[in-house]
Amino acid sequence: MVESVIQRITRGHFWDFHGGIHPPEQKFFTSNKPIKQLVLPKQLIIPLQQHIGREGDLLVSIGEHVLKGQALTLSTNPMVVPIHAPTSGTINAIKMSVIAHPSGLSQLCIFLDVDGEDTWRKRDVCPDLEKLSNHEIIEKIADAGIAGMGGAGFPTHIKVNRKPEIKFLIINGAECEPYITADDLLMMEQSVAIADGIKILDRLLTPTIILIAIEDNKPKAIKALQQATAAIEKIKVCIVPTKYPTGGEKQLIQILTGQEVTSGRLPIHDGIIMQNVATCFAINEAVRHDTPLIRRVVTVTGQALNKPQNVWALLGTPVNFLLEQCGVQDIENEKQPVIMGGPMMGFSVFSELVPIVKTSNCILVPSKIEMPSAFEKENKEVECIRCGQCSDVCPSQLLPQELQWSAKAKDYSQLEKLNLSDCIDCGACAYVCPSQIPLVHYYRIAKAEIREQQQLDLKAEKAKVRFEARKLRLEKEKVARQEKHKKAAAARKAAMNKATPEATGAKSAVAAALARVKAKKASQGQDQTNTPVTQADLATETVDDQKSQVAAAIARAKAKKKLKEEAAQKPLSSNETVDKVVEEKAASTEQVSPDDKKAKIAAAIAKAKAKKLSKSAEASDIEKTTENTSTEKTVNLDDKKAKIAAAIAKAKAKKLGKSAEASDIEKTTENTSAEKTINSDDKKAKIAAAIAKAKARKKLKEASMIEQNDQDSV
Repeated sequence: MVESVIQRITRGHFWDFHGGIHPPEQKFFTSNKPIKQLVLPKQLIIPLQQHIGREGDLLVSIGEHVLKGQALTLSTNPMVVPIHAPTSGTINAIKMSVIAHPSGLSQLCIFLDVDGEDTWRKRDVCPDLEKLSNHEIIEKIADAGIAGMGGAGFPTHIKVNRKPEIKFLIINGAECEPYITADDLLMMEQSVAIADGIKILDRLLTPTIILIAIEDNKPKAIKALQQATAAIEKIKVCIVPTKYPTGGEKQLIQILTGQEVTSGRLPIHDGIIMQNVATCFAINEAVRHDTPLIRRVVTVTGQALNKPQNVWALLGTPVNFLLEQCGVQDIENEKQPVIMGGPMMGFSVFSELVPIVKTSNCILVPSKIEMPSAFEKENKEVECIRCGQCSDVCPSQLLPQELQWSAKAKDYSQLEKLNLSDCIDCGACAYVCPSQIPLVHYYRIAKAEIREQQQLDLKAEKAKVRFEARKLRLEKEKVARQEKHKKAAAARKAAMNKATPEATGAKSAVAAALARVKAKKASQGQDQTNTPVTQADLATETVDDQKSQVAAAIARAKAKKKLKEEAAQKPLSSNETVDKVVEEKAASTEQVSPDDKKAKIAAAIAKAKAKKLSKSAEASDIEKTTENTSTEKTVNLDDKKAKIAAAIAKAKAKKLGKSAEASDIEKTTENTSAEKTINSDDKKAKIAAAIAKAKARKKLKEASMIEQNDQDSV
């Protein structure tokens, strides 16, 4: 296929594209004048974004002095192209300002006060490209801030960093739009530099063949490039017929190769890459001379100018400065239209402070005779008569009238079906429209609205992704908390099985409860081996334990009450009260440490047994005394001894009564203090003590009766 293309080009036979028009060229105003070098303006307005993509990060601040070629922004991703200081000066302001855009919108701009010194930063000139690797060359192109200078503004370093096999590298020098001669003059004056730039692209892309396309109305440029590339066999200078819009990417590809790039595809998908001649010149400047993209050739033309010509304009130069340099006839006339770009694809600027950017190639200032439509403020648009001329001339083979209807109705889905994205805004449809409908105007507005909607959709999608990520994170945190709780429970369970004081205490409490349940079942005659201890049994044991504690509390209260009554009958010192005495006795009986429980229980048991023995001994003494008194009744008057014995017996009986009551109180207090610790084995001792108490009272009664009988006998 490549060979057939070369053979066809050699014979001068080219393909054609659908539609197209032949408007008046009007290139004679500037085509025969050399490019003029202008004086430095007083101030430059440098937009941060001058390409497709987003703006870079600022590297400078207000009041800072910068040198020529110094980077003002930083590239943070591949679609960011840095900007540089076109000359030396001081940063006066960084603020929003009107930029070169059909809508007249404002963007962040750097206002640079020019110092007039034009002092360069340090540059690394590299005349020998063999010392540089391909990667280093691409880095130089990226750092120089080069973007497509044919109008699209796509970052060049992305286009030249392609891995697929490239069949055709097409250099676009067609410059088909009327009035514009910037590329024509650049090819005439800088053909060698352009050829060197093409060689750099050849090294990076290694295409099969390189085609330089120039319309046949530029004979001097054709001759200059033929001479500059004569030694390079794979480069072919192609002289194509003059027709608008031959300079369109897809149209020029079809003319040279016969291939039609279908909707939704890019030329790179078919092994084709296209670069503008001005971009080739900028690549050579950046790689060989370390010169960033800080200037470009601009055609300043129109019948309203006294000296229309092509000029080297620094990026950021205000439009009014260029108009002054080219002698505008009536600069004070507010009605004078100023168009940035050519008459077909250009747009009116709303302020003469609009700056030149990387994609600006023309400033058109027409007279009223030359372009009366530019002076008409009222729109003379009338209803479409459905003549079909717009469809006939559309180079993209679209349906302009249906696109306009859908654009007015904001039917974006229908616009997508009609392939609005394939429209190149060439203006051929509006040029031939008899109803004077500004079709391109509608298309541009619709494209802007679609891009805005796409950005909103993208933001919504990102928000959805963030929401889903947050939801997933919360779920993970919930699961992590549950796992943490499970691990903590397992750790507590494991700690229970370790020989720690806490675990031992917990296990002892459980074991004690189990032992009490088993003992109760044993007392009830249940088989411990066949009857397992259940949770219900433990709960019952807990309830019984609580009842025992309640009973013990009641017993303590009763003992305290009895102590109070007994203390009230005794004489007290001046610093004592009944409550104080009772509290001291109760405290002395209740303050039992856990370590002394066993000892005190044993002591209580021993004390009870001793009291039982003493009571039985006293009872025998009383019995003996009564026996003696009964025998003394038979004694004669000389029984003084018997009376004395009876008196002694009476005293002993009284003493026994008091000691029995004291013993009862002591037993009550001791029993109340020991009830918590004495087990069921103490019941017998308590019963024995009660029996002894009853016997003692019975003996007291008998002694009292004997004493009464003695008195009666006396």
